Amino acid sequence: MAAGLLDADALRQAGLQRDPFDHVVVPGFVPAAEAAAIRTCFPVADHGGVKPAHSRTPGDKLDALLTALRQPRTSALFSEIFGVHLVPETLMIHLRSRCRPQDGRIHVDSRDKVVTGLIYFNEDWPHQGGRLRLLRSADDLEDMAGEVLPLDGTLVAFRRSDTSFHGHHPHSGVRRCVMFNWMVDEAAARRETRRHGISAIFKRLIRKA
Repeated sequence: MAAGLLDADALRQAGLQRDPFDHVVVPGFVPAAEAAAIRTCFPVADHGGVKPAHSRTPGDKLDALLTALRQPRTSALFSEIFGVHLVPETLMIHLRSRCRPQDGRIHVDSRDKVVTGLIYFNEDWPHQGGRLRLLRSADDLEDMAGEVLPLDGTLVAFRRSDTSFHGHHPHSGVRRCVMFNWMVDEAAARRETRRHGISAIFKRLIRKA
């Protein structure tokens, strides 16, 4: 897929896991050399939060990844894995480059989201915080089915439900991640993208004030 940027075979071979909710974890979903190239051009903000992933300079490896994620074949691939109809028109993509101490609290995604995917771009991860945990309950970070290190090219994706609890221990510092969500409809995707865009602008203005 997409000139080797996304390893569809690795995703299929990983297979869908049901415990504690429908999810898949794929180290190397973006192969090592490509992931390292994306990491080197990943923009690092001086504040936390997410911002919409707008198109970047043509030829930029991160831009190539964003283009690959937006391809109909990518929506078709994740439709195949999760058994739910997903289309590019409902996809929104955001970038997160920094983790704040308050991030990672246990939660489930909003009902507007159908499938969430995260691809990490960090060369190593010696920290105990910032490791995403897939949880069986709403109030215990230790009650987990698995833990995902946010390493270069690693994908974790899950189907949103009322019990798709996830979170991580606190971490403060750089933690690069491309977050993508298929929403319930195009209007929800536009609304959430606009909301995050306004929030990012507001935070930037506050930092400059």
